Amino acid sequence: MQDGGRPGFAHLGVPRSGALDRAAAALANRLVGNPEGAAVLETTLDGVGLRLEGQAVVAVTGAKAAVRLDGRPAAWGMPVYVPGGSVLDVGRAELGARSYLAVDGGFDTPQVLGSRSTDVLSGFGPPPLTTGERLPIGWPCGPVPPVDFAPYRFPAPEILVPLHPGPRGDWMTPAAEEALFTRQFRVSPTSNRVALRLAGPPLERSQVEELPSEGLVWGSVQLVASGQILVFLADHPTTGGYPVVAVADRAAGPGCAQARPGDAVRFQRARPVSGQGPSRRR
Repeated sequence: MQDGGRPGFAHLGVPRSGALDRAAAALANRLVGNPEGAAVLETTLDGVGLRLEGQAVVAVTGAKAAVRLDGRPAAWGMPVYVPGGSVLDVGRAELGARSYLAVDGGFDTPQVLGSRSTDVLSGFGPPPLTTGERLPIGWPCGPVPPVDFAPYRFPAPEILVPLHPGPRGDWMTPAAEEALFTRQFRVSPTSNRVALRLAGPPLERSQVEELPSEGLVWGSVQLVASGQILVFLADHPTTGGYPVVAVADRAAGPGCAQARPGDAVRFQRARPVSGQGPSRRR
């Protein structure tokens, strides 16, 4: 279960969590008339099957997957009316890694610190779904929008991650920094909602001493002792003791969320952030 997450509790050691592919989750909610931050189901590679006790409108976005209603093909990325007693089945991810299922009214599970999100690191929120579990659904929030097409960008064959300079960038040797931006990395099967663990050329550190734990944000790129790198995602810890050599740009969020084990990843330098936005003329 995921929603908009728990922002504002990092000082208590609680990460934000929330939907990993925020754009896909927001789109699913909009398609059924929910606020963008309403609770949805997030599946990783495997799908999910639901029997609805009452009628509802649902939408599935994110990873491309076969959607079936009582065994018959149903629309992906569009509102689908489901009669009471029917079974909706979302198949395995065919392209991308994480699918999002929204239902009009949202899933009305108990909140922890103002969120229904499952946090795999701290254990906050509802546990992963089990067979036979019953999920309460809230009252519809608004009319389902009349749409004929809902644009969504599928993940590219190679994931490009723009990087901003990190607070410990000088802990990389010049050769390691060059390799970071010129070599290709692969998503490790040990990746999860906490972090993408990338396999690739070991990056040499210019400093090998221990580092006291420092604060972490989404997208922090840590260079661990083995020379491998981690890109922290929604359920990241709030502090860590390895050097943060770079920080991923938020634009890389959907690509990181939909990365599958074995997918190729390349890093590029992000455009510098200016202090002022563009001027406007009336």
